[in-house]
Amino acid sequence: MLSIVGASFGRTGTSSAREALVRLGFGPCHGMRQLFTDDGHAAAWLRAADGGPVDWPRLLDGYRATVAWPASYFWRELADAFPRARVLLLARDPARWYDSVAATLFRTRPADATTDARTPIRDRAIERIVWQGTFGGRFADREYAIGVYGDHLARVRREVPANRLVEVDVADGWAPLCAALDVAVPDEPFPVANTTEEYLTRARRAGALAD
Repeated sequence: MLSIVGASFGRTGTSSAREALVRLGFGPCHGMRQLFTDDGHAAAWLRAADGGPVDWPRLLDGYRATVAWPASYFWRELADAFPRARVLLLARDPARWYDSVAATLFRTRPADATTDARTPIRDRAIERIVWQGTFGGRFADREYAIGVYGDHLARVRREVPANRLVEVDVADGWAPLCAALDVAVPDEPFPVANTTEEYLTRARRAGALAD
């Protein structure tokens, strides 16, 4: 049963948060990588984005937490479907967030994801949920995209009751997250995962980015 609904956009420290949540006992934790391991799962998220019926407990069966897209696109629906779950919001400076997304996710986005039927279902799902659904096809407009990001943060803060909202910055380490979730602080460094450099290295190895 889902205990934590991640409401944050990608590149806000979600990979580090995912590893932290698992170490705190809130795993498995769902993130965008699950779209790359199961075409049927990716297809289900694409159907959801297109307005199809969704059995949220079934789709997220076995997971205790979510972070980032695609789940954060449906944070309201998930918060309603799992009323006892906390809602996790990760804060990051808007300009630094935009630069990180532009240098990674957007830079390696397939150009023909909306027009070529041969595009992998995972890429079609990401295109629909992230670039079209979240940003209306206008992510390249820096001011607009940062505005979308800011509006999203404001909506989550406004609509989620204070006793359900967990807002932290992963740069602050274990203490705020553990205090909010009422768990002990682990005797190990807070994880740092999927930096821009790590992302780009993987993208080059996968052939998604030229040297």
